[in-house]
Amino acid sequence: MDDIRFGIVGLGSIGGRHAAVVEGTDRAVVAAGCDIDATRMKPFQERHPQAPFYTNFTDFLDKAPVDVVSICTPHGLHATMAIEAARHGKHILVEKPMALTVHEAEAMIRVAQEAGVHLMVVKQNRYNTPIALVKKALEDNRLGKVFMVQCNVLWNRSQEYYNESNWRGKRMLEGGVLHTQVSHFIDLMIWWFGEIHDVRARVSTKNHQIEIEDCGVAELEFDSGVMGSLTWTTCVYNKNYEGSLTIVGEKGMVKIGGQYLNKIEFWDVQSYPMPDGLKFEDKPNAYGGKYQGSSSNHDQVMGDVVAELLGERHNVVEGDEGIKTIKAIERIYAAARKSP
Repeated sequence: MDDIRFGIVGLGSIGGRHAAVVEGTDRAVVAAGCDIDATRMKPFQERHPQAPFYTNFTDFLDKAPVDVVSICTPHGLHATMAIEAARHGKHILVEKPMALTVHEAEAMIRVAQEAGVHLMVVKQNRYNTPIALVKKALEDNRLGKVFMVQCNVLWNRSQEYYNESNWRGKRMLEGGVLHTQVSHFIDLMIWWFGEIHDVRARVSTKNHQIEIEDCGVAELEFDSGVMGSLTWTTCVYNKNYEGSLTIVGEKGMVKIGGQYLNKIEFWDVQSYPMPDGLKFEDKPNAYGGKYQGSSSNHDQVMGDVVAELLGERHNVVEGDEGIKTIKAIERIYAAARKSP
């Protein structure tokens, strides 16, 4: 079986991460790169001399010898690029958020289905050791009836972080903090407890000159009946403090914390001690300077993408599941707009 050929579109920090991970994945190869910034051509081709580089996305789709288009561009471009790639018969792996609106996400799913291609969404935090442990405990009903979940995303992003980019902090290109810093956390709560059907929320911009919020709080109710609270900010002084999920259940309580959901900070579950020998080695994504994001398990994502396309197993998040996060984000922001 030939290697799966990846074309990386958007060669900033996360695009570079995709390229490096693909090169380290069995039966996968970086076959092309694309970015409107021609200055990225030389460093890309030094690392991947076999791969042609394009500065025009349509030329890339017409000419690049790729099976999968890995979309790592600003959020507001995800939908149009994914749709165009699908119409060219390419499978798609899109970074979070899948899109900025439910309407866009629905169009992506529809066109991919019509074209007979896979539309896959990066959800690397599902592979985190603490996340997988809690998922198994929930599936085995170890916590009994779950009453509440609390999510805190208390991170630092300076004004310089926004100023150095032509899309960060812009509503039409970034969306909001829920799209960028919080979407993985929302995905995990939905994965565990079902979709969100009732929301109260408030947002505010307190410490940055940006078009989007930098502080928010929300009360959530999930389809399972679990109550939830969500607090998020990019105003923490100096550096990221915490990204955490705390579950309160009938037979136990668990807190996954650390800065990037990479530690078990509390575990008290009836007749189910934390297994021995677990290695908590999840590392954060580094975006240059002091800025880091949620855990970088892209190697496991890529491995499952390759296995999916070779027909060996199905562990990837497809568009019909990825859209659930976009629906939740849209609901939260809509509730905030209605808040007095």
